[in-house]
Amino acid sequence: MRSLAKIRRRFIASTGGLAAIEFAMILPVMVILFLATFDGGRAIAVYMKMRAATYALASISNQYLTIGTSDLATIMTATSDVFAPYAVTSSNPVLTISQIAISASGAATYSWSYSQGGSAHAQGAAATVPTALKTNSTYLIFAEVSYTFTPLFGYFTSAPITFTDNLYVTPRVSNCVNYPPESVTSCTS
Repeated sequence: MRSLAKIRRRFIASTGGLAAIEFAMILPVMVILFLATFDGGRAIAVYMKMRAATYALASISNQYLTIGTSDLATIMTATSDVFAPYAVTSSNPVLTISQIAISASGAATYSWSYSQGGSAHAQGAAATVPTALKTNSTYLIFAEVSYTFTPLFGYFTSAPITFTDNLYVTPRVSNCVNYPPESVTSCTS
């Protein structure tokens, strides 16, 4: 009996192996935090790529005097390339480029629109333009990009996150960009 009490006291007072036990207890939490941080970092990187793609889509498109469907398809491909090395499919990212005409009375409508992976805006449909950008008798190029990010591990979030961005720019070469496939050839330079 005396030796059993002695063994018990030695066991309670022992500190050998304590670090290993504490490490084994904290390791699962550390791994989960690492994987969540990894997914969070990837999400931030994808978001920054999406912002760069929006700028690329707008700044390439506004340099044309007349733009064709083949030009737009090439621009969409170049814009999708900005997302490398992240996955690009036929429906992700969704890229839409439009021209908004603001009439002399201040009514904003879509003059033309082209989309890859989504739906283009209907020609003549009403457009919402921020008040600060609404100048009568002008045109704006409107770039929209969305990308659905799916986490690898699911500890940051298990559901996909859809990032969206848009950018208004003015045409560079003339006051508008002609798009003959939608019979928009009436803007003046």
